[in-house]
Amino acid sequence: MVLLQIAICGCARREVVVKFHPPPDSFSETGEVVPSDRWWTEFADPNLNHQVEASLSGNFSLDAALHRFHAARFVARREASDFFPDVDYFTGFDGLIQTDGPDTGEFFFGLDMAYQVDLWGEIESRVEAQQLRAEATREDYDAIALALSAEVAATYFTLIQSHAEYALLQQQTLANSLALANQEYRFRVGLIRSPDVLRQRQLVDSTREQEVVALARIKVLEHRLAVLQGLPAQKVEYDVGENLPELPPLPMTGLPAELVRRRPDVRSAFYAVQAADRDLASAITRQYPRLNLTSTVLSTTESAEFLFKEWIVSLSAQLIGPLIDGGERRAEVQRNNSVVRQRLDEYEETVVNAFREVEDALSQEQYLLQRIELLDSQLENARLASEQLSKQYSVFDVDYLDLLSATQTEQRLQRENLAARLALILNRVQLYLALAGRIDPRYYLPPEACPVESPGDG
Repeated sequence: MVLLQIAICGCARREVVVKFHPPPDSFSETGEVVPSDRWWTEFADPNLNHQVEASLSGNFSLDAALHRFHAARFVARREASDFFPDVDYFTGFDGLIQTDGPDTGEFFFGLDMAYQVDLWGEIESRVEAQQLRAEATREDYDAIALALSAEVAATYFTLIQSHAEYALLQQQTLANSLALANQEYRFRVGLIRSPDVLRQRQLVDSTREQEVVALARIKVLEHRLAVLQGLPAQKVEYDVGENLPELPPLPMTGLPAELVRRRPDVRSAFYAVQAADRDLASAITRQYPRLNLTSTVLSTTESAEFLFKEWIVSLSAQLIGPLIDGGERRAEVQRNNSVVRQRLDEYEETVVNAFREVEDALSQEQYLLQRIELLDSQLENARLASEQLSKQYSVFDVDYLDLLSATQTEQRLQRENLAARLALILNRVQLYLALAGRIDPRYYLPPEACPVESPGDG
């Protein structure tokens, strides 16, 4: 549990209890409930592993997020430079040429130093705020990496389902075409009417039309997967097969505190609260006097060979305090105080949403399993009804519309069953996403591109 010290208008301070445990470098000592860095391996699909890892090493949005983190880290380092004095050197030559007298010249070299003493911790607060923002940016990178891995996995499984649906539609088209040939023969010998042939032709055309839709979906999904991996969409094809994987065992969700410490979006919101608090502390201290130290070291001579022989040193100190500013500094304190409260509300909302996403995925899985069980039962009954009506149609006087309706129902349930199984897997992906944590880019990116140190280092 962390206590945030939040200043209020420079007059008082209060303690806000935030239920958050800063994440350790590794969760191995606490016991992971899911493989936070490689959750997709739970599906035991080497091809999926390859696709996700290719996206983590090639995606442009993720690479941009990594550069945003680097930029934020260097901003923190820039702010930390105020802990040190600014030292500048100057050198030059002044000459005077006279028509009625001797020429004169002067060589000089010197150093100027300026330093603001951090009496009240204003510089320290600014540096800490930027370091915390860099940490928040690092967590944003993790959140983008997790979302990317989930999007790649969802696209990959949807692509498998589309191939499976296309294969199923081909089988249905073949079965409907054979039934059409039978209907045309029966029409030629005068056993049925022409509308029955036309209805069967319409069913064949309908399944062929859905084949075209499935092919278009396959191409779009391949293009999406290529772009997620940073590849040209027109130059890639994917062989993903037609079999959706078995659903892995349900992961343990762990305690709510473990979920909070794993989620990068929660950690990012927490660091944003801390950064806003440090901004507030900095704004408060800017109301107090500041102490500036300056120094100049100068060497000057008429001959260059005697430069650096004699030195002149000047020292000065100034205590500068605000007198009248029209309420500017106090307004800045009040603004930062409001930002702290805003960030705290956003953090609490992020935590609540994290819990909701886990509960949603768990509930959805339960109901999707029930739906698939009912679809399996419907499909079996529809298959038996279709088989019986098909046999009776060729022997007894069975209305063709009953057989057509049974065939359409069976084929629709086959496609719905396939779509429901995909929905179950995609929901599991969302559950892993809701539970997962940091993805270390050092496994997927070149060493020079990876943030191997924290923003406060160096």
